[in-house]
Amino acid sequence: MHAQAPAQAQAPAPASAQAPATAAPAALGALLRSARRGAGLTQEQLAGLSTVSVRAIRDLEQGRVQHPRKDTIRLLADTMRLSGPRRAALQLAAASASAGSTLGGLYGVEPAPPPAPLRPLAGRGAELRALTGLLGAEHERLLTVVGLPGVGKSRLAQEAALCFHAQAQAPVLWVPMDRTAEEPATPRRPQSALVGRVRTLLGQGGHGGSLDELADVIRDRPTLLVLDGCDAAPGGRGTEVRGGDVGGVDAWGVDAWGVDAWGVDAWGPGLLGLLNSCERLKVLITTRRPERALDGRVLPLAPLPLPAGPPDPAHPGRPGAASPAGPGGPAVELMLSYVGHLRPDLLPTESVVATVARICHALDGLPQALEAAGSWLLLYSPEQLLEIVRSTPLALIDGAAPAVPGGGPGLSGLLADTLRGLSPRLAALLRAVAPLSCPWTVEAAARALGSTPTAVARDVHALLLHGLLRQLPAVPGGPARFSVLNLVRQLGAAQPTAPGTPSASCTPSARAAVATAVATAVVEPSPALAGVPG
Repeated sequence: MHAQAPAQAQAPAPASAQAPATAAPAALGALLRSARRGAGLTQEQLAGLSTVSVRAIRDLEQGRVQHPRKDTIRLLADTMRLSGPRRAALQLAAASASAGSTLGGLYGVEPAPPPAPLRPLAGRGAELRALTGLLGAEHERLLTVVGLPGVGKSRLAQEAALCFHAQAQAPVLWVPMDRTAEEPATPRRPQSALVGRVRTLLGQGGHGGSLDELADVIRDRPTLLVLDGCDAAPGGRGTEVRGGDVGGVDAWGVDAWGVDAWGVDAWGPGLLGLLNSCERLKVLITTRRPERALDGRVLPLAPLPLPAGPPDPAHPGRPGAASPAGPGGPAVELMLSYVGHLRPDLLPTESVVATVARICHALDGLPQALEAAGSWLLLYSPEQLLEIVRSTPLALIDGAAPAVPGGGPGLSGLLADTLRGLSPRLAALLRAVAPLSCPWTVEAAARALGSTPTAVARDVHALLLHGLLRQLPAVPGGPARFSVLNLVRQLGAAQPTAPGTPSASCTPSARAAVATAVATAVVEPSPALAGVPG
C-alpha cells in the first residue's frame, strides 16, 4: 500500500485544482500593467527607473511568474509611487500568486509536513494517543483541542499532525490564527503567502465562494488543516482583548460577553462548508474557549498531573511534594529538565526534587508557567523560587526575559483574558469557590449558592472546559471533587472587582456558606446529578 503512495502523489492535479495557480499570477499581471500605464511609463522606462529588468516586468504582466519576489514588487510600487489602496492591492495580488502556486504544490512527491518541533513532547502520552486515534478514525473530521493559555495545545496538535502526516502520507496545512503569527503583506516565502491567503479566506467566512479556491485544490484528497490559536481569528473576540485591559471589567470577567461574540461566528460557516465540499479533509483546531457553533469532537487539555505526596507545611490542606521514593510525574520531570540545563551544578537530590514538586503544585503543572519560572533559576535557587511562588506566583509566570515589542501579552495577561471572557454566572461561581483550599463537590456548591445541582453541574462543566478547574480523585463511592487552579485564584485576588459588578453570589457570607457546605457535604452523590456531566 505504501509503495503506491508516491505514484499517486506524482499524478497531475486536475484542471480545477490548477486553476488558482493560473488565475492569481494573471490577476497580479493585470494590476501591474494597469498601474504602469496609469503612471505613464513604458516597460522600458519602468525597468530603467526601478532597476528591475524589462524581461522580469514583461513576465510579471503576462502572468508567467508563479512566485513573485516581495523586493521586486516593492521596487516597482516605489517607482510608480503607489500608495494606499493601490499599493495594498498590488501586494495582496502578489501574495495570492505565491499562495496559488503553493496550494498546487501541497500534493507533490513529498506532501507538505507540519512545522518541525523544537523539543520533545513532555508528559502527554495519553492525550496524544487519544488525539491521533481520532485523527485516524474515518468519520472524525472536526476536532478541537481546548484549554488554558500555556497548557500546550499547539505542541500537542503539532505532534498529532506529525503522526498523521507520517501514517497517512497526507499533507498538513498549518495555519497560525493568532495575531502574533500574522505575516507581513509581502510574504518572505510562498508558504507564508499560503498561510496568509487561507487566513484571509477564512476571515471572509465563505461568503461569495471565498473558500472555493481552497476546496478546488483539496477536493477528495486526504488533507489535515490545522487552525492554531483560533481565539484571535479574524472577527473573533480575542482580537479585541488581546494585549490590553478592558476598562470597567474585573478579573472575573463580568463583562457579559455572550457566545455570539466568539470568533467562530466569523469563520465557522465557511469552515463547515469547506468540510462538506472536501470529503477527506480533516480539521484540527486549538483554542482557549470551547466553540458551541462547531459540531465536532472537543478534547479538553488539562495541566500536567501533579505529584502526590504529603501536605506542604506552608499551605495546610493542599497537596505537597512528591515522595522521594516515587516518581515525580511529568510536571516534575519537565521542571527538573530546566534545572538540569540552567543549573547543572544542582543534582536531583531528594531535597531538590521535593522543592521542585512544590513549585509545580503552586504553578498548577501549567507547562508554560513551569518554563517561565524555570528561566529564573539563573538568578534564584529552587528554594528561593518556591518562596516566591508561595506568595506571588504571578511574578514569575511571564519569564525572566524582557517582553518583545509587539509580541503580545505574557501568560498572566492571557490568563486574565480568559477570566474576563467568562459570563457573569460562571464568574460568580468561580469567585465563590476560589477561596476554598479544600476540594469541593457540585452538590456542596449548589447548596451554598441556592441553586440546583443540575444548573451548577453545567457551570462546573463549562469551567472545566475552560481549564480553570482541576478534577481531583474522588473518594471511593463518592462524587467528583474539584479545586480552582492556584494561578486563577491568585489572579482573581490580585484585581479588585470593578464598581457596579454584580456580586450577590460572591459576598464573604456566600463564600463562608460554600465552605460550610463543603465541610458538611454528604459523601453520597445526589440523585439530581444522575446523568449530568460534572
